[in-house]
Amino acid sequence: MKKVSLRVILSIFLVSSAIVPAVFSQTNQVDIEALKKAAPKVYIDCGMCDIEYIKTEITFVNYVRDRKEAQVHILITTQSTGSGGREYTLSFSGQNDFKGLDDTVKYFSNQTDTDDEIRKGLVKTIKMGLLTYVARTPISSRIAVSYAEEKKPQDVIDKWKSWVFSISGDGYFHGEESYKSSSVGANLSANRVTPEIKIRLGVSASYRHNRFEYGGRSSESNQESYSFDGLAVKSLDEHWSVGGYLNASSSSYSNIRFSLSPAPAIEYNVFPYSQSTRRQLRFLYRIGFSMVRYREETVYFKTKENLWKESLSVALTVKEKWGSVSAQLSGSHYFHDLHKYSLDAYGTVQLNLFKGLNAFVFGGGSRIRDQLSLVKGEASLEEIILRRRQLETGYNYFFMFGLSYTFGSIFTNVVNPRFGSTGGGMSIIID
Repeated sequence: MKKVSLRVILSIFLVSSAIVPAVFSQTNQVDIEALKKAAPKVYIDCGMCDIEYIKTEITFVNYVRDRKEAQVHILITTQSTGSGGREYTLSFSGQNDFKGLDDTVKYFSNQTDTDDEIRKGLVKTIKMGLLTYVARTPISSRIAVSYAEEKKPQDVIDKWKSWVFSISGDGYFHGEESYKSSSVGANLSANRVTPEIKIRLGVSASYRHNRFEYGGRSSESNQESYSFDGLAVKSLDEHWSVGGYLNASSSSYSNIRFSLSPAPAIEYNVFPYSQSTRRQLRFLYRIGFSMVRYREETVYFKTKENLWKESLSVALTVKEKWGSVSAQLSGSHYFHDLHKYSLDAYGTVQLNLFKGLNAFVFGGGSRIRDQLSLVKGEASLEEIILRRRQLETGYNYFFMFGLSYTFGSIFTNVVNPRFGSTGGGMSIIID
């Protein structure tokens, strides 16, 4: 009888040891799923971010595809830094249950950072920004915060004095039985950017060769260009800046053998420069002198001339939760003849009209009345087709628009990389 009892007890123990962990695990899973449903709903507004990687690394929130359904709207904007890296401004805006709970954090990447290092840095920054909202939900009980031991600050000596140099070269070759094309180019830049001053210097050169064969006849086209561009800007305060431009160039397409153009300038930004990643309204005025030497005699019977010119441009950039606007209007004219002028207007608008519906408009155009370097004489058919030289025109324009509408489940937590991120069979993974 005792043996039977021991067997029964042992059986119950073994069954219990198998069932209890399974039940506990299932209960624990149910608990996690229940907490996840109450986690903050997040919408990430970032066109250049690796969204799938963010979803994989940050799993304690719910991702929604419509900004109006979100409790936290994360708007990520960027601008270049003096070292060649980028400054990422992450604006956290509370909506619905978290309305009025806003925050802004920044992340800085270096020019030498890989895409993997950048996305890891962004994920870390997003996690820190989300803690404010996660702390107000039940899922916060599952969040653990660790502290990295503070390192003693060390003096950093910059032997380059904030200068950043870049050298690049490229070549492109393409051919068919009746067509061959080749091009080579080189660029050298030196930049120094601090809060007080910005200096950008660049030298570039390019050469292109095209050859066509048709009906036993061949035609060749060569284009070459060289340029130097310099810019120096001094910050006066949060709104005013002064500086100057210096340009030297040579172009077979534009009929310019050599051109040298210095131009002092002044700029006023209605919004503080500290808000430049979100909004700008800049007025830039410059006046300059150009010494020009032409390759061939122009339509105005000139082989060289000295010109005075002034220009004014207005540029607007706004990026908000409702969308973004970017536009620029500029005009310039020569002093020796006010009828020699140009007007340029460009702009793009992206609007989040209402739930799931987005629209964009992109376009621009120019009124051209200052083509002083046009070659005298009629252009040949080959020159026109091959675009071997600049042609007279009174205007140019382009225009593009579109609409998109999405509907269905508001949640987008799941990541499935099979057959590529778009189903086309190709995916790129950067480590």
